[in-house]
Amino acid sequence: MSDQLPFYLPQGNECGLFELAWRHRLPLLLKGPTGCGKTRFVAHMAARLGRSLFTVSCHDDLTAADLTGRYLLKGGDTVWTDGPLTSAVRAGGICYLDEVVEARKDVTVVLHPLTDDRRILPLERTGETLAAPPDFMLVASYNPGYQNVLKQLKPSTRQRFVAIEFDFPTPELERRVVAEESGLEESRVQPLILLAQRLRALKGHDLEEGVSTRLLVYCATLIEAGLGIRDAVQVAMIEPLSDDPEVKAGLEDVAKAIFG
Repeated sequence: MSDQLPFYLPQGNECGLFELAWRHRLPLLLKGPTGCGKTRFVAHMAARLGRSLFTVSCHDDLTAADLTGRYLLKGGDTVWTDGPLTSAVRAGGICYLDEVVEARKDVTVVLHPLTDDRRILPLERTGETLAAPPDFMLVASYNPGYQNVLKQLKPSTRQRFVAIEFDFPTPELERRVVAEESGLEESRVQPLILLAQRLRALKGHDLEEGVSTRLLVYCATLIEAGLGIRDAVQVAMIEPLSDDPEVKAGLEDVAKAIFG
């Protein structure tokens, strides 16, 4: 494990809350928009606590077996292979389920015994019941803005976690983050921050989601690499937000008002 922590600037007391939850063996739920820093935060805290991190990007086809493990053919033999959740429990690491609401419903059933006072992981296919060691932690995240009737965490699952709500950083903090991540001077990052604020104000009207801090870093990286500002904004802050020609034209007008 690298001695250098993944770069992260705290927005509040989230680092202390994460460490407190880990020390007291509490599962943690992170809520916030896409690209606001949730995944980087978890990587930072895992390194800070000296724990191995097992990250799972959840999707529609993710099953409980993808998390726990399955028997696979290896060299003519059938061998049990741990999934990331089982590996994290055995190692006393941190298992991070990114966008957990995207996973199939049988996944939450597997999580329940790990998120109460039992802290166990039953493996039906091997007959094992693993007891999570004190250092094990389960962390999940989701974007409340994308929730609908078909995809949402049941109250019975949500109330098994303590939760932290994330949002995009303040303009001052976001400017520092983007400059650090991209290498672009803060003075040149500032107009991008202003544009991001104006685009985010359109969320719920012309846009489903505002521009993320991640996209800001991409844009600044392209500018630092020599791409013109207008082109960088187009490919990193406009095209990813919409496919609708009228919406994109409106976003371009906002950009023109800032960059000319």
